[in-house]
Amino acid sequence: MERSVSLLGRRFERFLPEAEILQAVQNIADQIARDYKDEVPVFVGVLNGAFMFVSDFLKCYPYPCEVTFVKLGSYKGLTSTGIVETLLDLPDHVDGKHVIILEDIVDTGRTLQELVHMFSNKNVKDFRIATLFYKSEVYNGEYQIDYFGMEIPDTFIVGYGLDYKEHGRNLRDVYHINKPLMINLVLFGKPGAGKGTQAAFLKEKYGLIHISTGDVFRYNIKNDTPLGKLAKSYIDKGDLVPDEVTIKMLQDEVEKASDAPGFIFDGFPRTTAQADALDQFLSSRDMQIDATIALEADDEILIQRLLERGKVSGRSDDQDESKIRNRFEEYNQKTAPLKSFYQDQGKFHSINGVGEIHEIIDRLGRVIDGL
Repeated sequence: MERSVSLLGRRFERFLPEAEILQAVQNIADQIARDYKDEVPVFVGVLNGAFMFVSDFLKCYPYPCEVTFVKLGSYKGLTSTGIVETLLDLPDHVDGKHVIILEDIVDTGRTLQELVHMFSNKNVKDFRIATLFYKSEVYNGEYQIDYFGMEIPDTFIVGYGLDYKEHGRNLRDVYHINKPLMINLVLFGKPGAGKGTQAAFLKEKYGLIHISTGDVFRYNIKNDTPLGKLAKSYIDKGDLVPDEVTIKMLQDEVEKASDAPGFIFDGFPRTTAQADALDQFLSSRDMQIDATIALEADDEILIQRLLERGKVSGRSDDQDESKIRNRFEEYNQKTAPLKSFYQDQGKFHSINGVGEIHEIIDRLGRVIDGL
């Protein structure tokens, strides 16, 4: 009995031993047998994941029955795509029969929606839903779960018919993914607030990858990548680069460092639409923004910082006070809605960005260590 397994470079720890799973299967068979001992139900297994469950269930079920299968698909990698495809439809001979769906796992309920839709076109006598594993904390509750083997937390599992990218179905025990703690941050701050300095600290202490939108744009344009060419075509016309182009650039950066313990997003999002797009992108990769941190400082202090910086950097926008104030106003207009967006999620944090570097670092650390 392996304590852990490695599938396609990901480590999974043992979660449920085979004996415990088989006992859960027996319990479901006993419950259904009590309800249908005088009937001949049709058990409908949902492929591919439920094939082991159906096999062992039928060994436990003591009365006459029929069995058939449907095949649906909604998972890709570690997360549900949200799109359920019917790959093998329900046969016609279920008309007038008692039908019991045998699912391997119920989580969000998207697959059940498709199954119920399939049965709406059949003249079945009745149908019920049985699942071996039940994630009650994430199930939407739209349909009643009539029988289940065991409740489990919202963790990605593999084995006993369930897969990770089609690997691991043959494992007799069930394993769950052993993920290192991931921290994904959005760093806010007006020009001169010290985002670059603090990002360097966060990279060093927590091993996070700093993704600066400005740097990513410059890299893609300089290296004439397809995305760089596309972005430049908008910039040259004086148009804003569409959010989907920026998101694709960020996606490429995230995928380059897929094993990183987390990311710092700097310069994106700038609008609530971008924040929502970023949430959707991260969710599709089983990730999320854990916190947004704003470095706050008085405008007059920041103006003096930028004017001093301009003497060294030679940047024209750091040498003209009116331009600096315009940048601050733009920041205020764009960041206010974002603050509300992340406050509603309980993820917005503001720290004092004035003081010695080590003092600001300490304030940042307290926020992150408390996540």
